[in-house]
Amino acid sequence: MTQNVLHARNESADPMTAAYPDLAEAHAPAWRADDEWLECVQVRDETHDVRSFVLRPVQPRSFRYRPGQFITLGLDIDGERVNRCYTLCSSPTRPDTVSITVKRVPGGRVSNWLHEHMRPGRRLSANGPAGAFCFPPGPVQVPARGQLYLSGGSGITPLMSMSRAWADLGLDADVQFIHAARTPQDIVFADELALLARTLPRWRASFVCEGRGSAPGYGGLLGRLSLPLLRSQVPDFLEREVWCCGPGPFMAAVRAMLAEAGFDMARYHEESFSFETLAADPAGVAQAAAAAHSATDSPAGSVAHSAGMPARRFAITLKTRGERFECGADETILKAAQRAGVRWPFSCASGICGTCRTRKLAGEIDMNQGGGLRPREVAQGWILPCCSKPLGDLELDR
Repeated sequence: MTQNVLHARNESADPMTAAYPDLAEAHAPAWRADDEWLECVQVRDETHDVRSFVLRPVQPRSFRYRPGQFITLGLDIDGERVNRCYTLCSSPTRPDTVSITVKRVPGGRVSNWLHEHMRPGRRLSANGPAGAFCFPPGPVQVPARGQLYLSGGSGITPLMSMSRAWADLGLDADVQFIHAARTPQDIVFADELALLARTLPRWRASFVCEGRGSAPGYGGLLGRLSLPLLRSQVPDFLEREVWCCGPGPFMAAVRAMLAEAGFDMARYHEESFSFETLAADPAGVAQAAAAAHSATDSPAGSVAHSAGMPARRFAITLKTRGERFECGADETILKAAQRAGVRWPFSCASGICGTCRTRKLAGEIDMNQGGGLRPREVAQGWILPCCSKPLGDLELDR
């Protein structure tokens, strides 16, 4: 992604430069996961139960990421370390800060904590950005094919990141954006979406709400996203590339309607999890992991250890970092790495989110993932250390 450059000027009387001196430098160092600490600089209410949090590095850094990627937050809540990943709604064209937008989930441990405690000046640990729900590597340019963005609820965030990037780069992308919400009052970024529609010549947004709520004058679409509605709003959707993010049932419904219409699913992308919802339902995590087990690279003939026999220990080598640690045959690679003091980003620890993923260069594993990797990624050698146990010595590209 091409980065904006902040040119040096006379900063002696500039209050922004006084508060953040390195803004006057032409190139701030790149943010690295090892930098770790971010500071909240702004909190914005988007709806009655959705807030955006603007974060910047404690030390001046420049964020480099692809629109649609996420960061993993590390929070200390009630004396326990909790990790959660949130998609960035900000655009990498504005590299000095990142923003996340969080819906308060009933019973959601992290979303409620953020809404109640995160204020300007508060610091938190973070890792990333990462994630595969984003534009492909290389210079960002207008895609040859039209795009269709489908989002539900707070699933709008990665698609907002993409849309903000189109606007900041002045690229005339052909985008049809349909956002589903409970009521008009629940539409996140409603004002900015209207501004984007006025700014970008071929970018158009429409909304479908389940009910009018307290807006009796609402004149938009009512009901739920359906195939007839999709055809009426985007007649050429079969020719487009589809990006979808939202609650699990919403994405399942989108997949079903596209399949019914004969859409080429090779052009379909979705954000593969909504972790806070899964975290509130441990049974759902277990079911997801069991359902996805057939897609892992567990070698046939894996043998369980006999009762009373000590588990074997294997060497795990991290090629890029030049580190090495031991892992027992009966523990996950992530658990062994943590025991050895290796800092490794993770969120769900259940094979759902994909935050901890890395590429296996040599060796064999038993992986029981819950959907954090697509089959083609598994075939390319990617693994999730949080749900992978070694069957011998391993070398990882990390």
